[in-house]
Amino acid sequence: MAHRVRRPLLAAALLGPLALASLTGCGGAAPEAAAPPYVAETSAAPAPATASAPAAATPVAPLPASEPVRVRIASAGVDASPVLKLGLAADGSVQVPSVADGDKIGWYDKGVTPGETGPAVLIGHFDTARGPAVLRDVSRVHTGDQITVTRADGTDAVFRVRELEQVDKGHFPTAKVYGDTARPELRVITCGGEIADGHRPDNIILYADLVG
Repeated sequence: MAHRVRRPLLAAALLGPLALASLTGCGGAAPEAAAPPYVAETSAAPAPATASAPAAATPVAPLPASEPVRVRIASAGVDASPVLKLGLAADGSVQVPSVADGDKIGWYDKGVTPGETGPAVLIGHFDTARGPAVLRDVSRVHTGDQITVTRADGTDAVFRVRELEQVDKGHFPTAKVYGDTARPELRVITCGGEIADGHRPDNIILYADLVG
């Protein structure tokens, strides 16, 4: 389900223009637009309740720009490398990983890099027509868990999950996901909900803060 960017993004903050990406099954609806269709997937997706950590992370100094090359989410069994670069398609929609890249995570390269001030956005499939994909065990992630993003400069940006949210794709929280932030944050987006008519109706979104 492709999503259109209605106007250019600011370098350090992606306000409501891109409700990212649904790779063949991961993403939210663009502002004032219905969630587009995506490739049919297999197996049942988890349905975690929205949950928030009891306290916000202690602020950490932002890192300089450096592209992500590896993503690790130990609680979900994720160790994905290389990281795909996702830009914009000719029609203005956000590019998404192909079904063949279901084992990889993509980074929206029109936004900030993980560790910079602002919300860096990663996208991965829960499953595809080929079967379970990189974020198939997202239901095992809990608030307080860590997400480690290795960057091209050799540094690791370590994030702690603050909130998990499952939302209907037709009501994707664009401002919350892409709106400007005063500190370095991370979003990881995949699909959720029971398959209906070959589609998963929801998005699962992890919100995380830089802690080291």
